[in-house]
Amino acid sequence: MPAMEEFGKRIARYLAHRMPEACDVEVQEIQRIHGGASRETYRLRASYTADGAEQVRGLILRRDPPGSLIDTDRANEFNAYLAFHKSEVPVPEPLWLEEDPAWLDRPFFVMEEISGCEASPQVLLMPPYAEHLERIGEQKWRILGAISRSDPEAVGLAEAMEHVSPDLAWKRELDYWEGVIDEDEISPQPISRAAIRWLRRNPPPPAQKLGVVHGDFRTGNLLVDPEGQIRAVLDWEMAHLGDPLEDLAWSINRIWCWARDDRVGGLLPRERAIAIWEEASGLVADPEALHWWELFSGVKGLGIWVSSGREYLDGPNRDPVLAFTAWWLPNSQDRAILETLGRLEPA
Repeated sequence: MPAMEEFGKRIARYLAHRMPEACDVEVQEIQRIHGGASRETYRLRASYTADGAEQVRGLILRRDPPGSLIDTDRANEFNAYLAFHKSEVPVPEPLWLEEDPAWLDRPFFVMEEISGCEASPQVLLMPPYAEHLERIGEQKWRILGAISRSDPEAVGLAEAMEHVSPDLAWKRELDYWEGVIDEDEISPQPISRAAIRWLRRNPPPPAQKLGVVHGDFRTGNLLVDPEGQIRAVLDWEMAHLGDPLEDLAWSINRIWCWARDDRVGGLLPRERAIAIWEEASGLVADPEALHWWELFSGVKGLGIWVSSGREYLDGPNRDPVLAFTAWWLPNSQDRAILETLGRLEPA
């Protein structure tokens, strides 16, 4: 029996366990979705009989890989989906978190599939999405503002995520990502090291609030329908409590200027994106503080890319996306760091 077919049968047994009211549970059209490396992602169709009627539901399964470019907690990601489901922040409905590896060899969670949408920033630059880019951008930074404005306690994440004092949020993040570079660099990284020295010499002011930080809020983690509506924010695996400016800075990182112009995220001019976020969040993007976090986002990005290369070189995960990102993105990230430091003219 082909491996994917057997995998589908194992998923069907799990779904039957989770839905005791359902009969004749089967899984069809299971396929791997490539493009991320912190989880293995599968799209599938589940068919079953419930309440005397045949049901078909599209599902997404996110399973821990044998190795990952970043260490993340699946429960943390699942809890973030739970926190924002049915809020003004659109997310897929989270269904089941499974920590027992007996079912599928490694822990995983299941959520609803949102179909008929696109996430690739490059595809969004083409019809029918291209005519909606301004609208998509306005939604993007309004949604980020809603995340930044949210109360961690009210959405149920205050106890689920590690706390940090507002004046030390920057240090915790910088310490972590410098540690990743220390451990995983395959070759010297002099540009990121210079950025780290600057960041430590010039710490930012305390966070205006301790908020929910998505951790990877970029255009490629949004599901957009052909009419230009953002239907879901995906990939919350790096979500944490911290300074909301971290998310804003990451969202406007120069490396995400896919349109090869000054539109951040390939969508809007930088200052307009910031203004939308400020209005939606009720917070202020202090220029000096935001500059610090923009430079930090370059260090963080470099940490992800070098970790990707290390995992592909030494780890059990041979997903080609790891090698591709390690080859493709570090040079662009170095250029973004130099530009933020004022040592490189924009291309």
